[in-house]
Amino acid sequence: MIDIPFFKKKEQASQPIVSLSQVSGEELYEKTAATLRDLITPTGMGITPSFLQFSDRVARTIFIAAYPKFLDVGWLSPIINMNESVNVSMFFHPMDTQKVLQNLRKKATQLEAQVMAEQEKGLIRNPLLETALQDIETLRDSLTRGEDKMFYVNCYITIVAPDEATLDKLEGQITGILGQKMIETKQAVFQQFEAYESHMPIGRDGLDTRTPINTGPASTFFPFISSDLMTGKGIFYGVNLQNNSPVIFDRFSLENANGVIFAKSGAGKSYTTKLEIIRSLMYKTDVIIIDPENEYKHLADAFQGSFFRIAIDSPDHLNPFDITTIGEDENPVSAFRQHILDIIGLIKVMIGVLTPEEEAVLDQAIKETYASRDITPDTPFLGKEPPLMEDLETVLLTMEGGKSIAEKLYKYTKGTFAGFINQATTVNVQNRLTVFSIRDLDEELRPVAMYIILNHIWNLIRKELKRRILIVDEAWWLMKNNDGANFLLSVAKRARKYYLGVSTITQDIDDFLRSPYGKPIITNSSMQFLMKQSPSAIESLVQAFGLTPAEKEVLINLSVGEGLLFAGHKHLIMKIVPSYTEDQIITTDPSQLLKIQQAKEQHA
Repeated sequence: MIDIPFFKKKEQASQPIVSLSQVSGEELYEKTAATLRDLITPTGMGITPSFLQFSDRVARTIFIAAYPKFLDVGWLSPIINMNESVNVSMFFHPMDTQKVLQNLRKKATQLEAQVMAEQEKGLIRNPLLETALQDIETLRDSLTRGEDKMFYVNCYITIVAPDEATLDKLEGQITGILGQKMIETKQAVFQQFEAYESHMPIGRDGLDTRTPINTGPASTFFPFISSDLMTGKGIFYGVNLQNNSPVIFDRFSLENANGVIFAKSGAGKSYTTKLEIIRSLMYKTDVIIIDPENEYKHLADAFQGSFFRIAIDSPDHLNPFDITTIGEDENPVSAFRQHILDIIGLIKVMIGVLTPEEEAVLDQAIKETYASRDITPDTPFLGKEPPLMEDLETVLLTMEGGKSIAEKLYKYTKGTFAGFINQATTVNVQNRLTVFSIRDLDEELRPVAMYIILNHIWNLIRKELKRRILIVDEAWWLMKNNDGANFLLSVAKRARKYYLGVSTITQDIDDFLRSPYGKPIITNSSMQFLMKQSPSAIESLVQAFGLTPAEKEVLINLSVGEGLLFAGHKHLIMKIVPSYTEDQIITTDPSQLLKIQQAKEQHA
């Protein structure tokens, strides 16, 4: 009897219709509830000869067609550690040793016969034949003794990308990496669906492109490779969550010692920075910190460091006109001119944008202000008392076109902010740990204070070559102003020359990246640590750092104290691990700080 489906449809249609009231709640749930297959299945798929098209992704599978005579251990490492969506599938099919020995014996006989035939013809020796025969005999001996086994090995690489152009680019990168190792790859043309099934975790080999390999070369396929960062020297940063290996390295061993830390509030960025400070001090590294929230005061007290409170009513002052230090290898004339440019940049941060005419007037006024104290590029100026901001105001009032600038400087010389900037320098940075606190400053003054502190620190750094780390916390305050951001970038670019590492820390990622100087600061930092992020800021980081979808997902779901670490070419997921004593010193948890304070009062 012929089974015609049309009759079945009519039979099904003729069945009585069951109303929802006649179906129990449990039966209705079982018939309508989404299964796991419904949730993970794409909305559609298109199959072409060279790739598969899913909802918003395309995938292509290539397979390894030929291998060189020798394979190095870890040859797959560059592919596995690529910062892209790449899946690698391998199948090992054991071969019958008895059949292999029979085939090898036949092949050896053929090669010996060929060698003898060439000798009878009087031809010179053929090294290729002799090498092949020797390899076969060696393999026969190891198989006979049970020291070796043979396998059919299939290796497939599936690439996933947002579009076909990106897919072709990634394939070119992979084939180029493998081509350098004399490994030949081919596309699974007209078998892309079978190839895609082969990389899924169901153990099905849909292509079956078999290559015979013995145990030695097969062992080089070992795929469990992950990035590690453990060098012979440096400090302990944390634990690699991918393989539980310790992360130990020296940031000064990278291309440059600069670093950036991006994290949302409460993710542990200050905690991470303090931990690095403690361990860097043990490694004979001086540390200078610009602290906007007094988070490092307890640390400075614990290590007997210097703590300077920069505020209007504070006795700690920095005079931006102070020019008492220059580098040993610097020309005094060049240093003097550069210092004038730095003061012009500071005044732009203080009063806003200047016209070219105003900038020219200001340049002349600064020179005349220094000249009033007998300080000029052509005369020795070290050891002489530098002028103050009010001296510049006085000079500007006497110059044509300078009155408007002087009026804007009034609040910094005789007005509300007079006690902040119009004072002689009283700060002496001699300690190995120095903290500049700007918490008690008005928001309007914070960028100005950060600029002055950076300029003062930079002059000290140029004076003496020494291993130092400069930490700029909440750097987005300085990034609000282009002149301040440009000054921070110039310090980061020149830091390596003076054995300095600049750490830029911020939680306001969008403001930082919105600045035209934000991305250059990142690219000039060899160490980057991205901690837990808010969903609203994640897209900015994806574009800035070129994160993969997997890394993006990791970044959103990280716990406190965890993050993606980029150190040179190494990418890994790291967890900060402190000791008990370190945790007691650097904690920022208010409840824990309250307990520590209560314990101190009880023992007092």
